[in-house]
Amino acid sequence: MYSNLEARALAKHKAIYRLHVGDTYRDPVPAARAEHQSSEEHPGLHKYARVQGEPSLIDAFLDYVTRRHGETLDRGLVQVMSGATAGLSVVCQVLLEPGDEVLLPSPFWPLSRGVIATKGAVPVEVPFYTKLDEPDFDVEALLESAVTGRTVALYINTPNNPSGQVLSDPTIDAMLRVAKRHDLWVLCDEAYEEIYFDREPPDAVWKRPDIRDRAIAFHTLSKTYGFAGARVGFTHGPEGIMDAVRGMQTFHTYCAPRPMQFGGVEALRQGGAWIEESRVVYRDAGYEAADTLGVPRPAGGTFLFLDVSEHLNPDEPDCTSFLERCADEGVLLTPGRSCGADYAKWIRLCFTAVPPAQLAEALEKLGPLFRT
Repeated sequence: MYSNLEARALAKHKAIYRLHVGDTYRDPVPAARAEHQSSEEHPGLHKYARVQGEPSLIDAFLDYVTRRHGETLDRGLVQVMSGATAGLSVVCQVLLEPGDEVLLPSPFWPLSRGVIATKGAVPVEVPFYTKLDEPDFDVEALLESAVTGRTVALYINTPNNPSGQVLSDPTIDAMLRVAKRHDLWVLCDEAYEEIYFDREPPDAVWKRPDIRDRAIAFHTLSKTYGFAGARVGFTHGPEGIMDAVRGMQTFHTYCAPRPMQFGGVEALRQGGAWIEESRVVYRDAGYEAADTLGVPRPAGGTFLFLDVSEHLNPDEPDCTSFLERCADEGVLLTPGRSCGADYAKWIRLCFTAVPPAQLAEALEKLGPLFRT
């Protein structure tokens, strides 16, 4: 669909606004950038890295975890990955068997469903994040009703891609009661851990002492540090599983790109102010987008997730015609179905994909479509 929409947009516009891409227009701190890594500074720069990851990068990540989360991780339980995508893929290969089920609250990061399915496991989609504000929504009962004898894991993503929701302590507590009751693995997607706006989120899910023996966390430099193209992330979990994860990683990507691991060290060491600045500009962008389109402001993340059913004919099965109207204005958006089967008439908009001036132009084009 993306290629068709892009062709449609290009046919009418010289410039198009790619708000369907979950990325940032901001470059990382200068010392982290590819052009600043040199063989003189890092002999053997283009050789394989260690399977676990460059020691200096692991050190920098451990320091980050201590600063951000007040936790001390055992370095032996940390694995550098080629981004969070590779981290989840490797862990799924280790944990899952064909036919196993993973509770996947929706809407979700589009790749998570496919990654789970690559092992022959079943992602069980549970409509969730768009219901959190409903007064009678029972988190625990909903998840409990989705558990079967084949359920082995629960996936938790907060701040959430794409809804912008930040889970509260009571919601997380309810989710974890289900996980503990059924002895489920808890897969903790921390991709947006630094991107929150009006208030700091509760403690990270993986930190909770009562689930440390079943929690596996996925961090990435892609969102927090504007480092998506570098493909550098981190996975950590209990001792009993991480040896197997490291062994499986050897047969997947072997190692994350060595030059960009050194860039990752600088991102972690020097990126504190960059994160603070990004949080402000992302917040402003998210609030502007929400206010312009007349929807609630996001609590975190880099997306708006919008129900466009009122802008469709009653007999339309999905949001295709709305996406086409947006493309006719030069704006590309993501179909909601990629984030969950229950969201065929929703769309996702990334408000950090283009600079503020371009976002304002895109919103000016979208505004009339949301008012008709």
